[in-house]
Amino acid sequence: MTLSTSQPTWPLTGPQPELLFAELSHLGLMSVTGEQGRSFIHGQVTTDISSLENDQWRWGAHCDPKGKMLATFRTFAKDETLFLMMPKQTLALDLPQLQKYAVFSKVELTDVTDAWLLLGVAGEQAETWLTEQFGQLSPELTLIDNGMIIHDAGRYIVAIERAHADALTAKIDTGVVTADAWQALEILAGYPNLGASHQGQFVPQMCNVQAVNGISFKKGCYMGQETVARMKYRGGNKRALYIISGKVSAPLTDDSQLEIALEDGEGYRRAGTIIESTQRGEQVLLTAVLANDTELDAKLRVAGDEASTLSLIALPYSLEEQD
Repeated sequence: MTLSTSQPTWPLTGPQPELLFAELSHLGLMSVTGEQGRSFIHGQVTTDISSLENDQWRWGAHCDPKGKMLATFRTFAKDETLFLMMPKQTLALDLPQLQKYAVFSKVELTDVTDAWLLLGVAGEQAETWLTEQFGQLSPELTLIDNGMIIHDAGRYIVAIERAHADALTAKIDTGVVTADAWQALEILAGYPNLGASHQGQFVPQMCNVQAVNGISFKKGCYMGQETVARMKYRGGNKRALYIISGKVSAPLTDDSQLEIALEDGEGYRRAGTIIESTQRGEQVLLTAVLANDTELDAKLRVAGDEASTLSLIALPYSLEEQD
């Protein structure tokens, strides 16, 4: 089953529809099963998997031995299966990295993306619509027949087995839009959706993973922990994830770079790296890793596009370190 989708027509940062459905075709799903599945993942990622309850979900990151991220993800469980949700292209590269170490444990890691429909539901009427379909929703994670619903600050991700998805999608009478509508909401939330092209470049704090409760500093050892802990307790991190919007005169590409205006107004210098972006005509909305002392009124542009004008949007969470 393939959903028929259309392009969103509303402004990237303007009022959203009262009820929005988006097929999250850019996301993938990894399943973790086996007697030692949870304990294996617990020893690989920044998240405290051992304390994850059946009605909870969390952000997390998987790092290389040097503490540089290979993936960021949402994790949650149903029955005996743990799931990791992340950008599809990132999953394709991260799965083999995890499997290299999984051979020493009783665990099976599988890309199950094709077996699931991932549907984003948002807007003022989202909770009402979902309650009508599935009954009372849990604050974080609602387990349903043949799937689960992630609740995230008024937005919802429905994961349902494709073999059982037709009955749900038949009830959608407002149309389904493409994934970039959902990406715009994720960007405005300041979320760290690490793409495949940025693997091995940033420690988790450079993408604000700690600010969305994706790092446990109390759990046992995991891959890259020494670097992640040093960034917290000894300092040294000079970068953070920012939200940026504006106009451009050409399409953004994977190679697009950002520049920031010099203090004296005489030119620009390289500023940082785009992590996730979406574009509608000349409008762009993106997250980017910049110096963590970048002022909110900074003026930016896309390198090579002198007509572009970009500005920062305040993050919806604090970057202040918590004990």
